[in-house]
Amino acid sequence: MTFRLDLDPPPSAVRDLLAPGGVLRAGINLSNFLLVTGCTEAGDPVGVSPDMAQAFAGHLGVVLKLVPYASPGLVADAAARDEWDIANIGAEPQRAEVIAFSPAYCEIEATYLVPAGSPLQSVAEVDAAGVEIAVTRRTAYGLWLERNIAQATLVPSETMAEALADFIDNKRDALAGLRPGLLADLARVPGGRLLPGQYAAVQQAIGTPKAKATALGEIVRFVEAAKASGFVAGLIARHGV
Repeated sequence: MTFRLDLDPPPSAVRDLLAPGGVLRAGINLSNFLLVTGCTEAGDPVGVSPDMAQAFAGHLGVVLKLVPYASPGLVADAAARDEWDIANIGAEPQRAEVIAFSPAYCEIEATYLVPAGSPLQSVAEVDAAGVEIAVTRRTAYGLWLERNIAQATLVPSETMAEALADFIDNKRDALAGLRPGLLADLARVPGGRLLPGQYAAVQQAIGTPKAKATALGEIVRFVEAAKASGFVAGLIARHGV
């Protein structure tokens, strides 16, 4: 399916920079269960993130090639290796060292899951001496914690499933994550609860390698139009997220 917004065509120089040879390569983070919600019979990812990439390719008037990665850290690692032209991942200062990001096209709340009987009542209380936080390594919300946690101890795991297992098996004080994912994790934690509010909101954005940053203005124009027109809201509704 091809998606198009009512935007003036991009400058040819931008098209040539982002999609040399008429092909736009889009890095897709498969671990974001909200924005990648399934796959086609051919194995291609399906969801808000692939649809945003398809819409931008349609705006450029080029063919889309999805380049999937198992985690956002792997997407970021590939920024300097010319493996993708745009990527849909959370905008985060550490990643911004190698990637130029658009404004967010959606935000996802990050909070904590705490076990039954926990004395913790707010996200602010989690950052205290002696508190252990299970977290998935190199996620946007995990990188935020690395920059901002002052007293608690972060206990990183490679995957979300491993972080949940560590939280349960090793009786950590809190599990950091995206609120929708933590709601699903509650089924594994009898008596557990999510803390109200958020400690951060992950800014899901479209990025391009710094080497192609002169094209960022066109990406920003597309993202702002996609939000203002209701296009992004429509994708979120269509995919039930």
